[in-house]
Amino acid sequence: MADMSASPLVEFKDVTFSYPGSAGDRVILNRVTLSVPRGKVTALMGASGGGKTTVLRLIGGQQKANSGEVLFDGKNVGQLAQPELYQARRRMGMLFQFGALFTDLSVFDNVAFPLREHTALPASLIRDIVLMKLNAVGLRGARELMPSEISGGMARRVALARAIALDPDLIMYDEPFAGLDPISLGTAAQLIRQLNDTLGITSIVVSHDLEDTFRIADKVIILANGAIAAQGTPDEVKNSTDPLVHQFVNGLSEGPVKFHYPGPDVAADFGDPAALAKATAAAARGKRS
Repeated sequence: MADMSASPLVEFKDVTFSYPGSAGDRVILNRVTLSVPRGKVTALMGASGGGKTTVLRLIGGQQKANSGEVLFDGKNVGQLAQPELYQARRRMGMLFQFGALFTDLSVFDNVAFPLREHTALPASLIRDIVLMKLNAVGLRGARELMPSEISGGMARRVALARAIALDPDLIMYDEPFAGLDPISLGTAAQLIRQLNDTLGITSIVVSHDLEDTFRIADKVIILANGAIAAQGTPDEVKNSTDPLVHQFVNGLSEGPVKFHYPGPDVAADFGDPAALAKATAAAARGKRS
């Protein structure tokens, strides 16, 4: 019998995905192959618009790959029937950007929501589970507060308690550190690492925060231009000689990722009409080719 603990929990095999548009399909992922090891924290990083959130949507079955396979625990997510897909999703927790708490529900009821929706547990047991999850993120005492009465960092921790309410195998974090002050950010990063190890789960963290993400990650994957630019341990990625990875890791303004969006020559835009017409015609020929 195969040792499942040695196999990745999530795998992408030659995955291509594009969004349709008026100017033609916009390719987001181009024949991407990657793996997410069980019981580890995997960071998914890269420039904005590089396909990181799309990867999460493909894992959760919100989007389907144009080609290739997206595997969760060995099953192709894109081929699951609706009951099987919902069953797989119950094994996944999601921490949305900025928490996405239900504003008209208390902290307690936000965390209780998935338990009430997906289980038939008695109210007394749900209460105990909710308080345990809130205690794990340090907010058991805030159970009666409303989302409007807590800080952004606290809201993120409540959302994390909700994400672990059903004891998932996988938790996906979409920009968990965005908008947090240094103390809240450090607390959130420590919680992700601590919960991953204590609960024995697998975590995927989409983030632009290099320092704290590299500190808690076991594996880092850098996406760029629809492909994987680098992957490995944080130290291996930091020491990558790839120009794009070097630019991203060091936050450089100069490199493969340009500051200016492609457009007509500056002299053509601000110069004589003939130069502008020539530049426009050249750009049109480039698109046709």
